[in-house]
Amino acid sequence: MAVHEIHHPIVRDKLGRLRQQELASKDFRALVSGIGMCLAYEASRNLRLEKKRVASWSGLVEVEQVREEQITIVPILRAGLGMVDGVLKVVPGARISVVGLYRDEKTLQPVPYYAKLVHDIDRCTAMILDPMLATGGTLVASIDLLKKAGCQDISGLFLVAAPEGIARVRQMHPEVDLYVAAIDERLNRQGYILPGIGDAGDRFFGAP
Repeated sequence: MAVHEIHHPIVRDKLGRLRQQELASKDFRALVSGIGMCLAYEASRNLRLEKKRVASWSGLVEVEQVREEQITIVPILRAGLGMVDGVLKVVPGARISVVGLYRDEKTLQPVPYYAKLVHDIDRCTAMILDPMLATGGTLVASIDLLKKAGCQDISGLFLVAAPEGIARVRQMHPEVDLYVAAIDERLNRQGYILPGIGDAGDRFFGAP
């Protein structure tokens, strides 16, 4: 498993602004979208290209294109929805699957409650979207769900990640690549990332 921590100055700047406690929801949303776009750009480096002949001003020319319809982005409800807009700026033709899992605050285990996947996900490249990779339980459960549906080409995009969560995914799904804006210090006793960005869902939607 490869973990790609994005060190681009623009990403570092946006993440620094995102960490500020006093930030309006509209500004939080814009920053999440911008970082999501940058992560998608990095995550799409290895997408397969196919050659086509198209009509240009000077006649037929051979070009290379990505089959965007064979990409599905998979936001984990609800916070993952905040990254969708930015990712679609990079792959506007991608289709959207949705997975609903939440973390039980006592056991810290993921609890599934919804899944709607594209019908041919077994032939798709899937990009899981979630602002935070904390314990790794939700991501592992999401990958399990996608694999059960036949999808094998899977990556994950996150704003911040904890070393504990990365280690768990590496143990359970070592072939899944992760793209993160920052690997933070650690989890606290409640399973929250430090320093983190707070509750991304609450901050994005403006209400718990």
